[in-house]
Amino acid sequence: MGRRERPGAPDRRRASVATARSGVARVSGFVGAVQFLTRIPVRTSYAIPHSKVVPWFGVVGALIGAAVGGVAVGLGELVPASVAAALAVVAGLLITGAFHEDGLADIADAFGGGVTVERRLEILKDSRHGTYGVAALTGSVVVRVVAAASIVSSASVFAAFVAAHALGRTAAVLAMRSAPPASESGLGASAGRELSPIPTALGVVAGVSIVAALTGWWVLPLMAAAALATAAVVVLAVRKIGGLAGDVLGAVEQVTECAVLVVVSGLAMHHDLWWR
Repeated sequence: MGRRERPGAPDRRRASVATARSGVARVSGFVGAVQFLTRIPVRTSYAIPHSKVVPWFGVVGALIGAAVGGVAVGLGELVPASVAAALAVVAGLLITGAFHEDGLADIADAFGGGVTVERRLEILKDSRHGTYGVAALTGSVVVRVVAAASIVSSASVFAAFVAAHALGRTAAVLAMRSAPPASESGLGASAGRELSPIPTALGVVAGVSIVAALTGWWVLPLMAAAALATAAVVVLAVRKIGGLAGDVLGAVEQVTECAVLVVVSGLAMHHDLWWR
């Protein structure tokens, strides 16, 4: 005779399998976000859907910011503040492969050089960068370096980079839900459709919570700066190309990152972090 199964055993097994799959999904989402947002050599044997990856953007952004902030803090004791800030920003570019910077440059070229919606969308597909793109990249790097250099000598610089990178990616996630896509292809179209409300909300809360833990009440003006920066880019994108594209999300991240660093540099002039 075969072994008789205890009552309820199949249900417990199914629950156990469901729990295991849920855990794997969470881990794969994190791994996918690292793979998507950085040049860290993470490999997976299967495609991870955007719906699993995008909610992790804020957390992975915070980790990127921690690495960049660590470079700034470490070098701040060895070299002048401006050099430490510049090398920290360069470290961020190396970690991410200038992923978001590329989007900012494409948007600047398209919005600055295109006269019609069709022409702007055409420019977005061109991998080459023109004068507007180079100017936007230069402005982004200069703002970040100067803002960070002003606070390298204080503990604020680490919190500033974590906040800037975390809120920058979180802003991109929120932007995906704020406007229709400009075309039916690309990240701007696919990710926005695939996102589930609850995982996305939890991801946003996680990213903001990390920033709040480091900055205390500063998180309020930082969130306000991030919201204004995001709204400005999204409204401009809707006016120029009728909606969102992957490059628009990159521009959202960059403008938000710059805005957060500038606000932190101003706050640090008059206030200390709560844990100082």
